[in-house]
Amino acid sequence: MTGASRGIGRAVAVAFAAGGDRVAIHHRDSAEAAEQLRAELPGTGHVVVRADLTDPAAIRVMVDRAAELLGGLDVLVNNAGTYGDRDDPHPIFGASYEQWQQRWRQVLETNLTGAGNVTWCAAQHLRERGGRIVNVSSRGAFRGEPHQPAYGASKAGLNALGQSLAVALAPYGIAVATVAPGFVATDMVAEYLSGEQGAAIRAQSPFDRVARPEEIAAAVHWLASPEAEWASGTIVDLNGASYLRS
Repeated sequence: MTGASRGIGRAVAVAFAAGGDRVAIHHRDSAEAAEQLRAELPGTGHVVVRADLTDPAAIRVMVDRAAELLGGLDVLVNNAGTYGDRDDPHPIFGASYEQWQQRWRQVLETNLTGAGNVTWCAAQHLRERGGRIVNVSSRGAFRGEPHQPAYGASKAGLNALGQSLAVALAPYGIAVATVAPGFVATDMVAEYLSGEQGAAIRAQSPFDRVARPEEIAAAVHWLASPEAEWASGTIVDLNGASYLRS
C-alpha cells in the first residue's frame, strides 16, 4: 500500500490488518511514522518499504521487496499522492510559466506516472494468482480544481488508468476499482478544518461534515475483498453528496 504512513493510507492499513492481512507500509520520507504504524497494527508479519514514487527504478525495487517479504502480493492500494502546496496554488493566470511546469511535473509524476509504475510492477506478481488493485482518486477529478489543475488532471488520469486496467487485467483474475473521496479529516488538512475555511468546507456536504479516514478505508477494504470482483471498473464517490455527477 503506497502512502500508508498517515491519513487515509494509515486507516486503510489498519483496516486490512484488522481483517487478518499482512501489510506492506510504503513511505517516501516518513520512516518513523511508518515504523510506529507497523508496531501498532494488529497481527504480525507487517513490513515497511520505502521509495520515491517519482523514481521508476526505486519503485520496482520497492514492489519486489514487498512481494518478497510478504511471500507474494494479493492487493495493491495506490493511495500515495500529492496535492501540491495548498498555500502556493497554480491557477493558469496566477503562476509563472516556470511555476506552472514545475507543479505539473511534481504532481503528475507522483499521482499518475508513479501510480502507473507501481501498478505495472505489482501486476507482475498479481498475475500469478489474481488479486485486487484499488486506486484512491478524488472528487476533484470530476468537479475540477481551478486553483490546483494539475491535481484534478492527475486524478482524472488515475480514474482512466483504473478503468483501462479493469478490462485488461480481468482475464488474469485481477479486479481494479477506484474510490473518489471528497474532503477527508486527515492531519494534512487539520489547519484548514479548524480555521476560517472550516465551516465552509463542512457545509459542502448536506451532512455538514467531512469524511473520516476510516470511512474511506472501509470502502477500500470491501473493494479489495473476494466479494467485490463484480465492482471492477467502478469509481465509488465518497463525498457525502457534496458533489453529484450523472
